Amino acid sequence: MQKVSIFGATGSIGQNTIDLIKRDPKAYDVVALTGGHNVGQLAKDARALGADVAVTAYEERLPELRAMLARSGVQAAAGQAALEEAAARPADWIMSAIVGAAGLKPGLLALEHGTTLALANKESLVTAGPLLLGTANRNNATVLPVDSEHSAVFQALVGETMDTVERIIITASGGAFRDWPIEALAHATLAEASSHPNWDMGQRITIDSASMFNKSMELIETKEFFGVSPDIIETVIHPESLIHAMVGYNDGAIMAHVGPHDMRHAIGYALHWPERKKLPVDRLDLAQIGTLTFRAPEDARYPALRLARYVMEEGGLTGAAFNAAKEQALDGFIAGQIGFLQMAEVVEQVLDKMSADSGLTNDDITLDNVQQADHLARKQALEIIKNG
Repeated sequence: MQKVSIFGATGSIGQNTIDLIKRDPKAYDVVALTGGHNVGQLAKDARALGADVAVTAYEERLPELRAMLARSGVQAAAGQAALEEAAARPADWIMSAIVGAAGLKPGLLALEHGTTLALANKESLVTAGPLLLGTANRNNATVLPVDSEHSAVFQALVGETMDTVERIIITASGGAFRDWPIEALAHATLAEASSHPNWDMGQRITIDSASMFNKSMELIETKEFFGVSPDIIETVIHPESLIHAMVGYNDGAIMAHVGPHDMRHAIGYALHWPERKKLPVDRLDLAQIGTLTFRAPEDARYPALRLARYVMEEGGLTGAAFNAAKEQALDGFIAGQIGFLQMAEVVEQVLDKMSADSGLTNDDITLDNVQQADHLARKQALEIIKNG
């Protein structure tokens, strides 16, 4: 029986992971589930799976969670210390799906115990890729990608060696504004940016898709996870979103991973790895699909991609500053303080200022330094937004 924990259990990735575990409950012993404000869902799943502990990130929700778990045998806990304690509990496999930079420390703690970490938290690699992967190596732990794009690359590399790879092509839907006139983007509203043409996602990730900040994070992740030069990483707009990524080899061949719009594929691959087991996902009818289309992304439409290139080239703590500034700029857009295109402008100004002031590439990538860069970038972004 495999001992598993799910961090970010009440989000989309967490719920899809739980769906797969519920289909074969005798195969899994659930150690810990963690979530945020949705303590009702957290308690329901903890009871159903017989988890040892359920943790909410918000201490003020602990009484409610305790009441919901009364007489269930599931321990209730709350707050950062409880999250860290849950991450340190022995488990064979942990899903890291906490949203934002808050997911980094629990992931590091899990890796220190030699576990397999299924990584859906983009920020961990973007802000501290060398730290995360170095921790895994020192503790004989394994990090498996759960983002559909990186899972696709990972699968396309099976049986191959990195010295034969010439290209890694990450596909992007293009988001809500892929067909808009570029001059109209400055006037895009929050409601318009919050509607995705292909996916039903949360508001923040949908907006990040429209701006391509989400894809920018994935480019940085690709560089960090696979240890490749930024020069071989490409992006292509693929509106159908059925090819998740492609790997090009030195003989001219391109291996493409094609699959339905269902995160249970990437999650299931990580859950069962190194085996490939049957999953409850749709099978594609290629004749019905008929056509797959591609086009190059426009720099003027997606300035976030240019900023990602800068981050990949600079390295160091630049990724931590980039992520923090991006999150703060997104908050500013949602709050109506800045326009859609101004998000990229805020991030670029933060990177410029912090690179000049603090030398983002000079300091070691430690947890303390990552957190400090995060703090400074958020402070700089708030000042820029406030001053217009």
